[in-house]
Amino acid sequence: MAKFRDIKILQKFAAVHASSHNHFNLDRHLNRRDIFKRNRSAALAEWRQHAA
Repeated sequence: MAKFRDIKILQKFAAVHASSHNHFNLDRHLNRRDIFKRNRSAALAEWRQHAA
């Protein structure tokens, strides 16, 4: 995360990354919805921790 000097650039990168990850995510249909949502929440929390 040290590459991102500006928080706006980090947010834009995170948005694009999440969008493409969701589009090409093959695990989505293999897991139950509650497991998928728990994993996505954990990933979002990790992103927020790195951004802080």
